[in-house]
Amino acid sequence: MQANGYLLPANGAPNHSLTRSDDGRGSGEKTKPSNRVRLNGNIVRRKPGKRIREYWDVDLPGFGLRVNPGGRRTWFVLFRQRGKLRRVSLGTSRDISPATARRLARAKLAEVALDGLPARKKARAAQKTDAPLLRDYAERFWADYARHWKPSTRKRNESAIFKEILGAFGDRRIDDLAKGDILFWRDSFVERPGVFNRTLPVFSVMMGYAERLGLRPRGSNPCKGTPRYKRKPMERFLSSHEYARLATALRDYEAEQPLYVAAIRLLIFTGARCGEIEQLRWEWVQEPRLMLPDSKTGAKIVYLNRQAIDVIASLPDRKAAGLLFPSFRNPDKPISLGIHWSKIRNRAALPDVRLHDLRHSFASVAIRENISLMVIGKLLGHALAETTTRYAHLSDEIVADAAERVSGSIARLIGVGQ
Repeated sequence: MQANGYLLPANGAPNHSLTRSDDGRGSGEKTKPSNRVRLNGNIVRRKPGKRIREYWDVDLPGFGLRVNPGGRRTWFVLFRQRGKLRRVSLGTSRDISPATARRLARAKLAEVALDGLPARKKARAAQKTDAPLLRDYAERFWADYARHWKPSTRKRNESAIFKEILGAFGDRRIDDLAKGDILFWRDSFVERPGVFNRTLPVFSVMMGYAERLGLRPRGSNPCKGTPRYKRKPMERFLSSHEYARLATALRDYEAEQPLYVAAIRLLIFTGARCGEIEQLRWEWVQEPRLMLPDSKTGAKIVYLNRQAIDVIASLPDRKAAGLLFPSFRNPDKPISLGIHWSKIRNRAALPDVRLHDLRHSFASVAIRENISLMVIGKLLGHALAETTTRYAHLSDEIVADAAERVSGSIARLIGVGQ
C-alpha cells in the first residue's frame, strides 16, 4: 500500500477542497465536489477527459474511480490506517465490474476498521459475521424450494440463482446485501433486460425466505421496490391474409411431415401452449375436452371444437395411452416442433411469427368475434383474469375497418361522398 496526499475528514470521505501533496500522483488539480457520483456502469462508460480525473462514490466514502486520458479506469479505495492515509488499487474496470469493486472496497474498509481493536472487541465484531455466505445459503434454498417447481421452472431458476445471482453476490453474507447493491447489480443488465426481469423475482423469494429463517431482519428484503426494465410487449398475431398463407404452407408441408402439421393445426384451433400439445397423451383426450393433469397454471381443461376433433381423428394408431405426437427416434419422447415450424413459417413468408403467436392469434380472433374476456380466459386456461387482458388488443386491419365504417356513417349524415 502506498501513502497518498489526500486528506480525509473525520467521516472518512475525501476532502474535496484540499489539493494533493507533492508526493501524490496526478495533475495537482482540485478534486471538485461534482466528482461525487454514484459509481456504476454509467460512470465507467463516460468518455475520458484531457486530464486525469477521479470520481468518488456518494454512498461508500473512500471508494473511487481514477480515469486516465488514455481511457484506463482503475478502481481504488482510500482510507486512514494508524494515522496514515493509504490508497489501495482494486483493479481496472476492464477486469472487474462496479459491483465487484464495491464489494472489494467495502471488505477492505471493514478490515481496516477491525485493525487495532482490542481482542474482545474483535471477537464481538466477528460474531456479527456469522451469517452464511449467499453461496452457502443458496444450497439450502435450492433444497427447500426446487422440489416444488416444475422441471421447466427449475431449469430456468437454476440458471438465475447459480449463474446470475451467485455470480454477483456469492461471496457476500446473506445479511450484508442492501437495496443499493441490488440497484447497482441492475445496471449490469442493460444489455440483458429480460434476464434481469426473470432473475429479480427469484432473488426476492430467496431474500424473503432468509427473513423467515432469521438470517435477515424482518422487512429487509433488498429486492423489494427495485424496478424491472420496461420492455415492449411482443404482440404478434396473424391477419386474415397471413392465416391464408399459413394454411397453404401447412398443406404443402403435410406431404412431408403429416404428424408435425397435425400438431400445429391443433395449436391453431385450440390456442393451447406449445408444450401442452407436444406432450399430449391419449389418456387425456376425453372428447370434447383435453383433461390436462398439469400445465403452466396447474390442471387444465382444453375445449375441443369440431376442427380440433377432426385433427385428432386424423391421427393414425389411436391408443388407450401414450403420446399423440411421439418422436420418430424415440416413441417414448414427445416431438419438438421448433425446427419444423421454422421451415413452415418461412414457406408462408412469416419469419417473425413464433409458435406462441398462434395462441395470441387465437385470442385476437376471439376478441374480433365479440367473445368476452372471461370466456377467452376459460378457453386459454388462464388462472388469473388479469392475464387475459393482454389479449384485448386489435390488429391494424380491425382498427382501419372500424375507422372506415365510422367515417362512412358520418359522411352519410352530412351528405358527403353521395
